[in-house]
Amino acid sequence: MNQNNEKMWSGRTDGSTEAICDEFNSSISFDKRMYREDIRGSIAHAEMLGKQGIISEDDMVSIVNGLEVILADIETGELEIDPSCEDIHMFIEKVLTERIGDPGRMLHTARSRNDQVALDLRLYLAAKEDEIRAALSDLIYNITDIAEKHAETIMPGYTHLQRAQPVSFGHLLMAYAMMFLRDADRISDCKKRTTVSPIGSCALAGTTYNTDRIYEAKKLGFDKVSMNSVDGVSDRDFAVELSAAIAVIMMHLSRISEEFVLWSSWEFKFIELSDGYTTGSSIMPQKKNPDMAELVRGKTGRVYGDLMALLTLMKGLPLAYNKDMQEDKEAVFDAVDTVLKCLKIFSGMVKTMNVNTANMRKAAAEGFINATDLADYLVGKGIPFRIAYKASGRAVAYCIENGYTLETLPFKIYKEFSELIDNDIYDAVNVDNCLARRKSLGGPSKESVLEQIAYVRGELNG
Repeated sequence: MNQNNEKMWSGRTDGSTEAICDEFNSSISFDKRMYREDIRGSIAHAEMLGKQGIISEDDMVSIVNGLEVILADIETGELEIDPSCEDIHMFIEKVLTERIGDPGRMLHTARSRNDQVALDLRLYLAAKEDEIRAALSDLIYNITDIAEKHAETIMPGYTHLQRAQPVSFGHLLMAYAMMFLRDADRISDCKKRTTVSPIGSCALAGTTYNTDRIYEAKKLGFDKVSMNSVDGVSDRDFAVELSAAIAVIMMHLSRISEEFVLWSSWEFKFIELSDGYTTGSSIMPQKKNPDMAELVRGKTGRVYGDLMALLTLMKGLPLAYNKDMQEDKEAVFDAVDTVLKCLKIFSGMVKTMNVNTANMRKAAAEGFINATDLADYLVGKGIPFRIAYKASGRAVAYCIENGYTLETLPFKIYKEFSELIDNDIYDAVNVDNCLARRKSLGGPSKESVLEQIAYVRGELNG
């Protein structure tokens, strides 16, 4: 049997667990990152206990001072977190008691590790939600900056990866800005349900002490407290919800990654990624591989796995706390760490890329993306759309067979498709004009793209 340090929870058992069980049971290797939140929560708890007269003023001051010194010592590296401790909560309480004696043993009055760990996790994830939203904002601002420069840079818009209709590069980028703006809103919404204080729920049934949960919550910056003590210790919806929101962010990052991989290939050559965000080949010297974009795309599956792990973890648990719930942290921590890295990398990749406007323009000219505009022109001459559509399709087929574009097709050939076609046809099918005329709300005209940029920036600043 393992006869190491006495466990703080020994009593009903002698606390002498097998060494392999100590390792299996331990969470300090991953929950040590919450040391700031644990100390912050403990300070608020001690202050509440002192305010309520549950512990003496002197004991409260001794605990708070001791915790502040422990925090400073960890931050400077003077105090190393002991990996042999079961978790970060036990480590801090152990060091506190060693340093200040009996007052340290008063700290755990009117709380349990069940509500303590729930509080720490909420505090930690609330701070990370702020970081994620800030990283999203940085990415969105970088996207809008590039979009503003390329509000008139014509390129083909695609459906089914086939050239479809004219858009600007700025317009296409703003589609992603809208996605990431929704992501930022989702993260902000998650925080509303993260910042609910469970402390005071204790193990599951509250406490007989005259505590002030609302005072303690406000000390920690929380406006609400959990209204059911069983739910307070057993709820992990906030972690699942954050992981789900992160999974959606990763989906959007994966989609734009796929675009960047395609656009930076020789077959498209619409963009060139900075050397700082690409790698070379070990054997093919001509290669410039979009590895960062590919890794972001690949890590999306990893984050989906984190979400599924949390959902599966929680789906069959009876109330209230169960040790299974220790497994929540590694999954949500991994999702948070991954999305923050991906957002920061992608933000830099967007900011430093070069845009090949000539290749975009060439692809737009050769793709018959103005065929709908030809049909619309014929409709304007009084031809029903379905007849106009067919005539436009026949004109495209003729161009393909004879090496023309709709902009270079001779006027006499145009007349073969409809006698109503006049000399203004070339103005109608000019790709630049086709883009400029698309002024509908949300469309790709320069004016519309600039409106979208102003809207997104306004939402971020608001």
